[in-house]
Amino acid sequence: MPEARTFLDEHFLLENATAQRLYHEHAKDLPIFDYHNHLSPARIASNTPFAHLTELWLDGDHYKWRAMRANGVSEHYITGNARPAEKFQQWANTVPATFRNPLFHWTHLELQRYFGITELLSAKTSDAIYEKANEQLQGPDFTPLALLQRMRVAFVGTTDDPIDDLAAHQRLRETDCPIRVAPTFRPDKAMAVENTATFNQYLDKLESVSGIAITTFAHYLEA
Repeated sequence: MPEARTFLDEHFLLENATAQRLYHEHAKDLPIFDYHNHLSPARIASNTPFAHLTELWLDGDHYKWRAMRANGVSEHYITGNARPAEKFQQWANTVPATFRNPLFHWTHLELQRYFGITELLSAKTSDAIYEKANEQLQGPDFTPLALLQRMRVAFVGTTDDPIDDLAAHQRLRETDCPIRVAPTFRPDKAMAVENTATFNQYLDKLESVSGIAITTFAHYLEA
């Protein structure tokens, strides 16, 4: 009779003995080189602690936003002016509906590995989990750099627009940051020509940053 398994145990996704051996004996403690993410270089440079779990988890996370919208959550609780606790409650209401989606597993892996919380997040457990996580966020182990180091991250390639000034990257270069943080070129806005209003505004900013008057496509490429 096979051994009983618990949700997100130490062999999560490791379906046979070979996979378990390769992970635990070779891969588990290797450093992480994260070439694509949406981490804020300014936040890493300042190492400013997170005020609450909503800020850590939901601010700017378009994957969670998409799931909440699909679950019928009002935009007021996603990118609007709702209180942080209200936004988190709406995410907690959405999590059970993400079952079989990576968001369900990511959410509970993070709660378990970094907060020691093993309860499943739902409308019923939301308040208790939010309070317990927020208490821990006030400690020194939960600053941006501390979290990255706990995850064994050695390299972070941030997502940067051509008009970004990269000042935060410069500050990081001038400090003894234990993690290599480098910019990566992500010109999504520079290619969003279908939205005339916002694209024209973007061109104005590109002109200002580059010092090049954009009147032709060649000028655009040069800028």
